[in-house]
Amino acid sequence: MSESKETLTVNVNVEMTAASLQAIVQNAKKVEGRNEKGVYRIDTADKVSEMISNFILENDFESYVKNIENYPRGS
Repeated sequence: MSESKETLTVNVNVEMTAASLQAIVQNAKKVEGRNEKGVYRIDTADKVSEMISNFILENDFESYVKNIENYPRGS
């Protein structure tokens, strides 16, 4: 079992491809389905946040940011 880490929420602007956003929306619709009136009730921004957060935690973002070599110069 993985170690539980303390996390916090940070509001940021994230650049991603249009195809990534389309995939999140399409897959969220498949997973969540329609309500009794046949309407999708999915908060796309929340789903994007959830997907990015999961990716960051699963792919050891902490180690990545601790490595000074990963920082571009002049940013």
